[in-house]
Amino acid sequence: MEFLKSAVASAMAAQGPPFPYSFGDKVDIDASIWTLYNGTRRADGSDCSIFSFDVAANRSRLPLAKNALKKLRTMRHPGVVKVLDAVETDSYIYIATERLVPLRWHVKRKSLSPETIKWGLYSIARTVKFINDEGSSIHGSLRVASIYTSESGEWKLGGFEVLSNVKDDDAIIYAYGSLVPDSSRFTPPELAQAGWDAIKKSPHSAVDSYNFGTTIYEAFNGDFPVASQAGQTKGIPPAMHAGYKRLVNPNPKARITVKTFLEQGRRSGGFFDSPLIKLTEGIDNLDVKSEEERAEFLDDLDQLTDDFPEDFFKMKVLPELLKSVEFGGGGPKAFGVVIKIATKLTNEDFEARVQPVVVRLFGNPDRAIRVCLLDNLPSMIDRLPQKVVNDKIFPHMVSGFTDLAPVVREQTLKSVLVVINKLSDRVINGELLKYLAKMANDEQPGIRTNTTICLGKIAKNLGTSNRTKVLIAAFTRSLRDPFVHARNAALMALAATSEHFTEEDCATRILPVISPSLVDKEKLVRDQANKTIDIYLQRIRKAAANMPDSALPPSQAADSAGPRMSTPQSSDVSSWAGWAISSFTNKLSAASGEMQTSSNGAPTPRAASPSTAPEPKRVVSSTSSASALHRQALKSPSPDPLSRSSTIAAPDTYFKDPSPIEDDDAGDAWGDMGDMNDEDTGDAWGEPTDNTTDAWSTTTTTRTPAVPATTVTAAKKAKKTPVVSSKPFDDDSEPDFAGWLAAQAHKKNPGIAKPLPKGLAKNGGSAAAAKKPLATSRSVSAAAKPAASKKIDLKPKSSAGDDDGWGDGW
Repeated sequence: MEFLKSAVASAMAAQGPPFPYSFGDKVDIDASIWTLYNGTRRADGSDCSIFSFDVAANRSRLPLAKNALKKLRTMRHPGVVKVLDAVETDSYIYIATERLVPLRWHVKRKSLSPETIKWGLYSIARTVKFINDEGSSIHGSLRVASIYTSESGEWKLGGFEVLSNVKDDDAIIYAYGSLVPDSSRFTPPELAQAGWDAIKKSPHSAVDSYNFGTTIYEAFNGDFPVASQAGQTKGIPPAMHAGYKRLVNPNPKARITVKTFLEQGRRSGGFFDSPLIKLTEGIDNLDVKSEEERAEFLDDLDQLTDDFPEDFFKMKVLPELLKSVEFGGGGPKAFGVVIKIATKLTNEDFEARVQPVVVRLFGNPDRAIRVCLLDNLPSMIDRLPQKVVNDKIFPHMVSGFTDLAPVVREQTLKSVLVVINKLSDRVINGELLKYLAKMANDEQPGIRTNTTICLGKIAKNLGTSNRTKVLIAAFTRSLRDPFVHARNAALMALAATSEHFTEEDCATRILPVISPSLVDKEKLVRDQANKTIDIYLQRIRKAAANMPDSALPPSQAADSAGPRMSTPQSSDVSSWAGWAISSFTNKLSAASGEMQTSSNGAPTPRAASPSTAPEPKRVVSSTSSASALHRQALKSPSPDPLSRSSTIAAPDTYFKDPSPIEDDDAGDAWGDMGDMNDEDTGDAWGEPTDNTTDAWSTTTTTRTPAVPATTVTAAKKAKKTPVVSSKPFDDDSEPDFAGWLAAQAHKKNPGIAKPLPKGLAKNGGSAAAAKKPLATSRSVSAAAKPAASKKIDLKPKSSAGDDDGWGDGW
């Protein structure tokens, strides 16, 4: 069928003048001499409508078709159907017009609101007034069937088949008025009784006034079935009742003109005094209005409800408003109306009409326009393609981060949440984070607070490689912000983003920085800090519950517990202090003499015997263990009464109870010791340091012959007046007890002179003995020549006679 229709149209066009339009679908209309088609212009594909008249099928009505073509070409008015082109031959008449839709479609479906109907009737009334007054003509067939709606939704008047000039005595209306299809229903009573020639006896506008009244009834009720319905007010707004009844008055001389009806409606508070009608009159000259007039117009436009004609806003209002915003100074108010209209557009219409202007406006330096754009961005973002936002809008948008006006910076910051899903990962983790870092240091505390909130909400969009680093750095910085709400926002953000951190980060990096907020001066912060810490503690506890008891292999985990000093350990047990205790007990077996304690690092005799004669010393077997030595010290008989001089009063504050030292105390003291090898006269770690603490200074396990008090006094004097020593090296460290113990072991040999260890030398001794007590003493061989470095044996010595295995355990 479509192919046949196209072939017929082509054949017909080939017989006559060229017609540069293509026929489309047929449009259903009321009874008419015309057949209406949708069409397109071949040159550019633009839409149009085509009225077709077949001469052979309607030859009796050919004068009506010719009159309609003539009047449409000559009657120029915004309310009249616009003719694009026309072709007239002996077989057909084609009239190409703007794209039209019969008003009957809308009326039959009752899809028009009362305000829209009034707006349309206002437009038709203005057109009829123009025809009657300026044109001195009679339309003659005014009804819903002769009215069409354009693409903009405006009502356009057609049906010019019998339109006639009253000055023409041979006007077509007199002879052919009754040939108009379905004219009997709409014929005024005087014409129905006396014929169309009765027009000459009445005002020429009387026919159109009556037909305008029936059109009002038909528009509000959907149909005008019979002539008797004229004058009934069913469905008609009450404000129109009086004017409507006067329009359909049976007496043609008593009828008011359409002009009078129009003036009544335009009065203040009249039925044509509505925002939509004011919009129609003001939109065309918006650019030439003054600031006050433009503001008043936009206020009326903003008050429009959602039930107004969408097509009119899309085709007429929207282009004018966009032009006013971009070039005419319409400002943010006009753009707000643009967005309101744009919500009703299809995606294709939005992309074609609004999107290009929005992109250009983001490059506008006007702050008011920028803030308005950012305010309305949420209603547009879903319709803007990702490529447009990322490549065209965001590069202009970032200038708001550095604007001098705080309101622009803050609004730009809030808009990040709107556009974040339209930005690429490269932009988010690069340029955006760079600007957010600057915003975190903004002088406005509110902007700093909103930056923290923004980071918390876009955390899921950040790259996994730098998300933790960025969030922890930003939130911990905000926790130190002097603005209370900034600190509170940081705590809330940490609570909301806890899933983005590992358990290790939670425990080592986040909880330590949250803790100070628990004692914040503001209760708001303290309460939030408690809530946030509870969240992280619950997560850490949950993770810790799933962790193994030990990360060591099973064999090492069994040996991980350190040996106790008072409990024998197996010889194969190894711990961090095992080698130190073993070598210490080996040296203890060869020790003789009385232990010396140190107060504040200076060696001080524990006790002095009143007699200078040495007591018989107790020889300890080298094969005894540390436990055996301790028991032996506890069971040994009490020594001679001790005599203390005034120079050793300090130890009394540390040793108030002369009872033997418990095992635990000895273990503590030994645990702090360095290694002492019985074959080396130096420290087991190498050269001793000034800060080394001698573990022997706090323990007493065996007793040696008492040292005379004069020796202690001489040592103290030597400390006060040090003398330069001829020894090759002395690092002023603590006395070398290991060397002294070794010397005591060989004291019986009379052939070798062995001086007492440093700090215990007699008064008037050598220069080496006059050194200050903290200096490290050397053995007798080291006094004569520089001590040769020896290899330190860190392994515990095995003892065949160790009865309880304690020494081997350490």
